Amino acid sequence: MTLRRNDSRSGWRKPLLGLSFMVALSGCAFAPGSNIDYEADSQGEDISDNIEVKAITPSLIKTMAATEDDLRDSLFDYAENAVPEFEIGYDYIIGRGDVLSVVVYDHPELTIPAGSERSAEESGNVVHSDGTIFYPYIGTVEVAGRTVRDVRGEIQRRLEGYIAQPQVDVKVAAFNAQKAYVTGQVERPGAEPITNVPLTVLDALSSVGGLTQGGDWHDVVLTRDGVERHLSVYDMLVNGDLDQNLLLQDGDVLHVPVVGNKQVYVMGEVNAPTAVSMPNARFSLTNALSQAGGINENSADASGIFVIRRNQDVDSETYATVYQLNAESAISFALGSEFILQPTDVVYVTAAPIARWNRVISQILPSVTAIYELSQATRNIKDLNDDF
Repeated sequence: MTLRRNDSRSGWRKPLLGLSFMVALSGCAFAPGSNIDYEADSQGEDISDNIEVKAITPSLIKTMAATEDDLRDSLFDYAENAVPEFEIGYDYIIGRGDVLSVVVYDHPELTIPAGSERSAEESGNVVHSDGTIFYPYIGTVEVAGRTVRDVRGEIQRRLEGYIAQPQVDVKVAAFNAQKAYVTGQVERPGAEPITNVPLTVLDALSSVGGLTQGGDWHDVVLTRDGVERHLSVYDMLVNGDLDQNLLLQDGDVLHVPVVGNKQVYVMGEVNAPTAVSMPNARFSLTNALSQAGGINENSADASGIFVIRRNQDVDSETYATVYQLNAESAISFALGSEFILQPTDVVYVTAAPIARWNRVISQILPSVTAIYELSQATRNIKDLNDDF
C-alpha cells in the first residue's frame, strides 16, 4: 500500500510540474498588476501617433529651466522698461452715480457753493440717472460716457460767455459708477471700484488681501459678458506671463476657486497611491512620489516612472505627452526633483516583471493546491477500496 501511495504521488507530480512549466512560459505575458508597455496595444482607436514620449534627461530639464528663466527675464524687462498697453491713452469713462468736482479758479462761489468745510465728494456734482449734471450759469451738461478731459473742455467753453478766460479743472471725486467683483478664495471678497487708475487682475487680487491658503493659483476664472476666461496667477507671479494680467472692466467677475479640484494623481507601484492637491508653489515629481510614500522597492520597476500630461491645446494633434524617468540610479532622483508637475498630471510607477510573475503564482497557487489535495484524497480512497 505504501508503494502504491508513492506511485500515486509520483504520478500526480508529473502533471503538476507540467502545469507549472506551462504557466511559467506564459506568466510574464498575462501577469496581472500595474505596467505600462512602451508600445501600446489597444483594442479600440489607435492613438499612439497622438502620444509624444520624452525621456526625463538633464537636457530636457535644462530646456524647461531655460524657458522659465526667459519668462522671468521678460518679467524684469517688463517692470523696468515696458509700458503696459492699457496705460497708453487710458482714460476713465464717467458714469451714472459718479461725483464730479468742478473747480473754477478765482471764483470760489462756483467752486464750493455749499461751504469750504465740506469735502469735494460732499459738495461735488452727482451724475444723475440721465447722465447729466447741473452747473451754475451754463445749466445741464451731458457727462456720462465721456472723459474728464471732454467735460472740462465743454464747461470752460460754455463759461466764457459769463467769465473772462475761465480756468477750469474737473476731477472725479467719487467713483461709484463702475465696479469689478472679486469672489471665492480671497481674504476679503467684494466689489472693487474702477477708477482713473487702471485696475488689473493682480491689482484687484492684491486689493482684497490676496488668495487664501485654499485658493487655486493655477485656475482663476474671469467672467466678462457671460464668457469665462481661465487665468493662472501662478504663471503671472512665478513665470512672468503678464499677458494674463488683464485690465478689468465694469461688471467683470474674478473668481478664485478652491484648490482641491486641481490635483496630481500618483498611481501604480507606490506605497500609498493618492491624489495630491497642487500647492501654490513649485511641485516636483520627487515631491509627488514622497507624498505617496515613495515607490515600492519590492515590486516597482525603477526604470518605469512615468508622468502623463494631457495637452491643453485642443487644436494640437498631440493628445498627450508621456515623460519617462529612469531612476535605477540614485542620481536620477535629482532629475525628478527638477521636473515640475502641472495640475491633472498622472504619475504612474510600473511594476517589475518579477513582481508581476509573483502575482501570477500567488493567484494560481491556491487553485493548484486545492486540486492537488482533492486528487490526493480521491487516490487515498481508491487505495483503501483496493485493499478491501
